[in-house]
Amino acid sequence: MSETSSNSDVRAQAQPAAGARYNAPAQALHWITAALIFITLALAWVMTNMPDDAPTRGLLFTLHKSFGITIFALVIVRIVWRGRHPAPPLAARLSRWDRSASVASHMLLYLLLIVMPISGYMMSAAGAHPISFFGLFNLPISATKDEAAEHAAFFVHVGVLQWVLYALVLLHVGAALWHVIMRRDGVLDRMLPPQGEEHGRHPMPAKVDMGWRRPLSVTPRTDTQPHEPSE
Repeated sequence: MSETSSNSDVRAQAQPAAGARYNAPAQALHWITAALIFITLALAWVMTNMPDDAPTRGLLFTLHKSFGITIFALVIVRIVWRGRHPAPPLAARLSRWDRSASVASHMLLYLLLIVMPISGYMMSAAGAHPISFFGLFNLPISATKDEAAEHAAFFVHVGVLQWVLYALVLLHVGAALWHVIMRRDGVLDRMLPPQGEEHGRHPMPAKVDMGWRRPLSVTPRTDTQPHEPSE
């Protein structure tokens, strides 16, 4: 067998059991978006439970809005990237339920991460609250306060969508843990960089002859000087 063929076999065996991996840009977009979601949710809980006159409350609102805008932009980039680079196929052995649930949950999460920043923007814009992107520039807002529109956007953003987001995030994380702990089918590996053998390293042989494991001679020795194992 040639070296090229051997390397190909090793890489094929190292592929996740659940299917091929996502490419590097898709993986980066996924993990950056996930990190920003958790940061944004944490900021929301802290800032809404602070006293109105807390000195850092305004800063936390600015960060929350800025991260929300960033998430919105990243999701648009992800959708465009996925349109040009379709998701790698899942393994054929996965059930139809697994495939359908994966597609549905991803589509719902994409939709939510688009609609939620929009509702947050509408809430701030209708309430004539400034929307600063990390202090670099401000998004346009209404010149006058529209309480009805603000309350409607608040109900959608806080009263409905935040709970849907919690449910989808818990579902997503729970499904990942289920596949890692219970199924052990390599689903999470699809969103992780290649490991070990996929970088061209050969797996270690199952057995290595170290020399000293050879059967000892039964011939009586006449000296007491210890000897190293023969090569």
